[in-house]
Amino acid sequence: MDFQIFAEPKIDCHMHVLDPSRFPYGAATHYAPMGQEMGTAAQLDNVLDAYGTRYALLVAPNSGYAFDNSCLYDTIARGRGRYRGIALVRNDTPLAELARLKNNGIVGVAWNVTHYGVDYYRDAAPLLAALQELDMFVDIQVEHDQLVPMMPMLLQSGVRILVDHCGRPTIAAGLDQPGFRAVLQLGATGRAFVKLSGLAKFSLQPAPHQDAWPYVRALVDAFTLERCLWASDWPHLRGTSRVDYGVLLAILLALFPDAAERRKLVWDTPRELFGFAA
Repeated sequence: MDFQIFAEPKIDCHMHVLDPSRFPYGAATHYAPMGQEMGTAAQLDNVLDAYGTRYALLVAPNSGYAFDNSCLYDTIARGRGRYRGIALVRNDTPLAELARLKNNGIVGVAWNVTHYGVDYYRDAAPLLAALQELDMFVDIQVEHDQLVPMMPMLLQSGVRILVDHCGRPTIAAGLDQPGFRAVLQLGATGRAFVKLSGLAKFSLQPAPHQDAWPYVRALVDAFTLERCLWASDWPHLRGTSRVDYGVLLAILLALFPDAAERRKLVWDTPRELFGFAA
């Protein structure tokens, strides 16, 4: 492994903060991350510092906190510009509240379709309109073919879109599966961005998850590197096997051996997109 990658400036575009000792989980949470799944703000700082990752986009998890974004807001405030956030909000959140969130480092809202299902978002067109008006993102996590029925609403909205974890395709269904074709279709809009992350969530092989590499390459072709982002998904909730940050960087290096391409992916594009300081 070329350890120079540790010194290269990087932005991690999908991380979570879970700190139940300071921000207790909700009593009705469907899942309470514990042990190695937890990641406090202090632990987050240590991981980023160790690997030379300068900034991060923090995504509110539905596990533990649901619509309580207190832990996320606290981490962004303490980070003094190191973090931006994706909040989890209800579909009827008014524009004024979204504007307040934007003024406090929130750049978009998360749609966890893998958890809530497609039908949950059928009444969310007004939320998309508000996000578009504020130039904020909808950050969508889908799997299999969930994206297909959501495409009309997304395409008509005009909102900027972040797609989590390569769209979480079904490896056995191949590159031509409807859900993945829909992700590639978003690449043609020019207002969608995809996170080349979460390979462990859909790969059928252990790291370095080479069965997922053709999907990564197809996404780069469809979106171009100007609209691709890299992320670790730390601290890896519900992981079926151990995931290490250094191993993820090694996979990044193997997929993108050209330093100029890597810089575009992990620094230039996300820094401009989320307004991080140079």
